[in-house]
Amino acid sequence: MRVQSLTLVAASAALVAPTTSPPVVRTHEVARTHEVAPTHEVARTHEPAVAEREGAVLAADLLAKLRDCAPVSNGRYRSDDGAPADIPVCGRRDAVFWKADMDIDCDGRPGALCNETTDPWFADATAFQQSDGRQLSAETLPYIVVPTAGDIWDHREQGVRGGSVAAVIYQDRVQYAVVGDTGPHDIIGEASYATAKALGIRPDPRGGGTDSGVTYIVFKNSVVSPIEDHVEAVAQGEALAREFLREN
Repeated sequence: MRVQSLTLVAASAALVAPTTSPPVVRTHEVARTHEVAPTHEVARTHEPAVAEREGAVLAADLLAKLRDCAPVSNGRYRSDDGAPADIPVCGRRDAVFWKADMDIDCDGRPGALCNETTDPWFADATAFQQSDGRQLSAETLPYIVVPTAGDIWDHREQGVRGGSVAAVIYQDRVQYAVVGDTGPHDIIGEASYATAKALGIRPDPRGGGTDSGVTYIVFKNSVVSPIEDHVEAVAQGEALAREFLREN
């Protein structure tokens, strides 16, 4: 995860835009995508994202259960470096949630869309790895980023870990994902290229994402194994979301 300070963002704006159009990776095909394009193939990441629907649970129904916040964090997070610390992590019996922005995480296994050329903050590792030992692919696997455990909040105490199932809500869409990476201890609100694209959020790691309007729900003590199995993440996510609606 990167810390997008104003200085870095301003500097990155001067970079020359890539020129090759990216392939469309449909959500239901993510779990079957294993080929990684060479890192020298630079893709254009400025086109509007292609949003697709997953499951039948409605965003409005989930959001109706999240109107009140019972904080489980000891303090509040920033959305970006230098922003006000005003985002709490809230708790329910079976889940934790927060409402924030979305920065684009392109870290992990390099490919045509996520590499040192397309992303000035690129790191070739994620906090959690696939079952075969390889790093996660941000451009094909929907995952979210949680802050590194610290004084503000230790996600492990709430049953949140690598592979935990998440429901990410933006406008009228719900995208299921896993916890796939960790970031700075005081910043929250980031998800993989694949997550953003599936939600219709511009996935460009340089200037994409959205400043607000994203809700992240993580279901306690859930886990997708292997972590890269997105089909299983959707199946578990849909079942857990329905249970959440019944029980909360």
